[in-house]
Amino acid sequence: MKSIVSSNPKIWMVIGVTVAGGILIIVASEAARKRRRRSRLKEDDDNYGAFMERFVLIPPPPAAKHPPLSALTFLINDVFDVKDHVTGFGNPDWKTTHDQAPTTALSVTTLLKNGATCVGKAVMDDFSFGITGENSHYGTPTNPATPSCIPGGSCSGSAVAVAADLVDFAIGTDTVGGVRIPASFCGVLGFRPSHGAVSTIGVLPISQNLDTVDLAPKHMNIGQYILSNVPSLKYFLEQTTNVQNEANTLKALSLAMQSLQRYEFKTNHEEWINTVKPRLGSNASGSVHAAITATHENIEACYMVRTEMRAALRSLLKDDGILAVPTVADTPPKLNSKKSLLSKFNDRAFSLLSIATISGCCQITVPFGKHEDCPLGVSFIANHGSDKFLLDTVLDMYQSIQGQVSAVTSLQPSLDTKGNVEASMLWKEKIFAPVLSLESLNSITALVQITCTCEGGNAAYRGKQWQKAITYYTEAVKLDEINATFYCNRAAAYLELGSLPYRFIAVASFRNRMAK
Repeated sequence: MKSIVSSNPKIWMVIGVTVAGGILIIVASEAARKRRRRSRLKEDDDNYGAFMERFVLIPPPPAAKHPPLSALTFLINDVFDVKDHVTGFGNPDWKTTHDQAPTTALSVTTLLKNGATCVGKAVMDDFSFGITGENSHYGTPTNPATPSCIPGGSCSGSAVAVAADLVDFAIGTDTVGGVRIPASFCGVLGFRPSHGAVSTIGVLPISQNLDTVDLAPKHMNIGQYILSNVPSLKYFLEQTTNVQNEANTLKALSLAMQSLQRYEFKTNHEEWINTVKPRLGSNASGSVHAAITATHENIEACYMVRTEMRAALRSLLKDDGILAVPTVADTPPKLNSKKSLLSKFNDRAFSLLSIATISGCCQITVPFGKHEDCPLGVSFIANHGSDKFLLDTVLDMYQSIQGQVSAVTSLQPSLDTKGNVEASMLWKEKIFAPVLSLESLNSITALVQITCTCEGGNAAYRGKQWQKAITYYTEAVKLDEINATFYCNRAAAYLELGSLPYRFIAVASFRNRMAK
C-alpha cells in the first residue's frame, strides 16, 4: 500500500475492501490532519452522528521506520470484528444475542500494522440492508454536504465522518452500493474494489457473491451491449416488460442483483431472524422480509447472469478500458421521505449500481459538482482485477475532472447573436438537472469523455510520445471544438515533432483575431 500525497486539501483518495473482499480507505489531506492534531474531538463534541461506538486501537510497533499510514485515524463499519467487542451489524438485537469477537478482522489488522489508528465504529443501515443510511436505533448521521437530505447507505457513518473531517479515512462494505452511494451523496471519493480482491476474514457476510469491503473509447449504449452479451438476463427482462431498451435492461440486471442478495442473506441469517424476530427500522424491515420470504426459484439464472456479465465487461474493457456512468441517477432524497418516493429512488439507483456489482468489476465514484447544494458523483468502472490501473488513472485525471466541472458550473447566462441561450448553458442545465434524465446522463458521459481524452493527451505529452499526444488532442477537438487549449496542446506536440501543419497555424491565428 503506497501513501498518496495531494496538494489539493479537498481531495480524498479512497481505496476499497469487499465483503468478499474490499476496504474503503479515504485519506484526507495533510492540512486536514494538522488541523485535527491541533484540536482533537472530545466525546461530547459534534460528530454528525457518525459514531456508533468509540474506542482506540493503537498500531503495534512498526516493522518499518515510517509506516505508510502513520499518524492517520480511521473509522470502521459495524460489520468488522474487533477483539473483545461485539460486532453489532447495525442492530441492537443482533448485538445482545452475539458474543464478543475473539479476534480482529484481518482488514483492520492490516491497517493497524501500516501505522493507522482506529477510533471507533460507524453507524450503518440495519444488517447493511439499505441504501438511505437511516437507522432508527442509533440515529441517522447528518450529511455534512446537505443536512436536510439522507447521507446514503449502508455505510452512512463512514462517509459522513470523512466528509466532516472527523477522521482521515473510513472503511465499510459495499454489496449493492453501500460505499458508492454515501460517498456520492456526501461529496467524497468512494471505491468498490474487484470482487474477492481482499480477505473478508472477520467481516459479517451479507451476500458473499456480491459483497466487497470497500475509458470507454467511444459513446455506447451499455444497456444494449449487456442485453446482447448476457443471454440469461432475458429471464429477468420478462419480469419487467417486453420492451427491450437500455433502461429496462438495467432494471432487469438490478432484479438479478437483488435476487442474489436476498438469497444469500436468507442463507446466512434466516435462522437467527426467525428465532430472535429483531426490531427493524422501517427501511430495513421490508428488505429483510422480502429476503426471508422469497422462494428463489431463479437462483441458477442469477449465477448465470453474474458469470456472463463478468465475461461481457472483460471483453468490452479489457485491461485498459474504463466505463463512465453517473454513480446515482438522482440527488439525495430528503430525510424521512415517503416509502413510495424511496421505492422509485431505489429502483433507479440499483439500475446503475448493478453494472459493477453483478460483474464484480471495480468502481470509483468521484465528486462531480453540485445541484442546489446537493453533491453529484460520476463513476468509473474498470475490468475485474484492474484496481490499480483504475485508481492510478483517476488520480491522474482528478484535477482535470474538477477543472471541467468548475468551468461548466461557473458559466453565466448569456445570449448568442440570435438572442437564444448559448448551447453551453443548456449543456450545464442538462448535466446538473435535479433528476438525471437519459439526456443528462449522456451529457455527463460526454464531459467525462472529453476530460479522459485530454488527460490521455497530457500523459502522452509528458512521456514525449508526440504522435500519440496528437491523436488524443485531435479526438478532444472533435469532442469539444470550442476549447482553444486542445488546439494549442496539439500544436505544441506538432512543434516537438518539427512538423506543424500550416492549417493549424491558420486556425490558431483565426482564433486570436476572433478573441480580439
